[in-house]
Amino acid sequence: MGRDVPALVFTREDRRRYRIKMQGCLDAFALMLREARFESERPQVGLEIELNLVDDDAEPAMRNSDVLEAISDPAWSTELGRFNLEINVPPRRLTAGGPDAWESEIRSALNHADQRARSVGTRLIMIGILPTLRQEDIGEDTLSENPRYRLLNDQVFAARGEDLRIEIDGADRLRTYADTITPEAACTSTQFHLQVSPEEFAGYWNAAQAIAGVQVALAANSPFLFGKELWHETRIPLFEQATDTRPEEIKVQGVRPRVWFGERWINSVFDLFEENLRYFPALLPLCDEQDPAETLDRGDIPELPELTLHNGTIYRWNRPVYAVANDLPHIRVENRVLPAGPTVADTLANGAFYYGLTRALVEEDRPVWSRMSFSAAEDNLHAAARHGIDALLYWPGMGEVPVPELVLRRLLPLAHRGLEHSGMDAAWREPLLGVIEQRCVTARNGAVWQKEMFHHLAGTTHAGRHEALRRMTQVYIDYMHLNAPVHTWPVD
Repeated sequence: MGRDVPALVFTREDRRRYRIKMQGCLDAFALMLREARFESERPQVGLEIELNLVDDDAEPAMRNSDVLEAISDPAWSTELGRFNLEINVPPRRLTAGGPDAWESEIRSALNHADQRARSVGTRLIMIGILPTLRQEDIGEDTLSENPRYRLLNDQVFAARGEDLRIEIDGADRLRTYADTITPEAACTSTQFHLQVSPEEFAGYWNAAQAIAGVQVALAANSPFLFGKELWHETRIPLFEQATDTRPEEIKVQGVRPRVWFGERWINSVFDLFEENLRYFPALLPLCDEQDPAETLDRGDIPELPELTLHNGTIYRWNRPVYAVANDLPHIRVENRVLPAGPTVADTLANGAFYYGLTRALVEEDRPVWSRMSFSAAEDNLHAAARHGIDALLYWPGMGEVPVPELVLRRLLPLAHRGLEHSGMDAAWREPLLGVIEQRCVTARNGAVWQKEMFHHLAGTTHAGRHEALRRMTQVYIDYMHLNAPVHTWPVD
């Protein structure tokens, strides 16, 4: 969840002070790492889900302020667009109460929110990109009321100096320009958090990077944008392009993008925060009064606000998170590659696969990242986003292999082992990972269902493109509420 900021104009002095404060935060963070001041005894997992708001016709509803007021729950917050909301599910131990307890908690929260949303004439939908979203729905008026979003928009375009160019080729071709960052609002995601010790962070981050392509291939759920059929997970290229602060001349100089896979395996969490300071100018140079060095000298824990705010404007697909909870600092890996939806059942299956597989890969004698180039992992991500569950991905010892074969033969047994080592017995693991298994057996995920249903409706009802997408979205919402995994959804 983003930090609120006031509406203001930044000066050169603001930026100079912010750079100094960020360096001070980084120095304090390094000292805390050396002195092992982090909470790691009872690691927890967390979950954030971004959702879209639609009206009764499944068209985008620009009503998030009204819906938030109706929900009246601090777990919910705005996102970039007026048709977006986000829920921050409270952190928990992975095996606390079993997976049924977590599912019940999430479904209860979503059902309550949807009920309240209906009271103001809207509905919630968990989907990577809302299929009924049109290009005319995206503009400056789409930005949520929080000044943070308008300020971020202004800073991105001040850095860029020209309109955004969005180009994506799939079954159709998209070529368009945008004069705001609101196309990013089309991208709604599921974010899994995993608290780890600083000593373990590099292993877990490397493992998450290595499997990012597999995750996206299995869970792709964003095949349509502005009425066009594009990649299976169009959210990936759209997000990369919609937040790009670099004009063309800067791109060709090799300047890193703010939506970034990275460029190397790491040895420490410090590597990522140091890269943030070294490679990326500040977008929101807001200085806090707290002096991290003085705070440490008093024996207290600094919030490191400049370091965390800057980190929040660099959109790594697996992002490091520093936070203080209950007066104790901790480190998390925030896994950001997956789209929202289609159901809570699918979401928890994706989480079980991610948590189990990363643990198993970290525990291997010869880690996968020692046998695989970093560029291969990045290539896997984009191949998976383009082709979904039909992608061919590289894996050490197997070469290029179809996703279902890779998962069924190699990765699913590892995910079972990782969950078992985390304390989850077979009665809990089997239903969760069984969803992943059946996606592979049937070669069906959210993107496949959306594409098939769209073509079915367009062919049998002779509806126009937007009408077919609208009807498909209405059926999607009905199935979403049944909470049956997407591989079981019929097309008829």
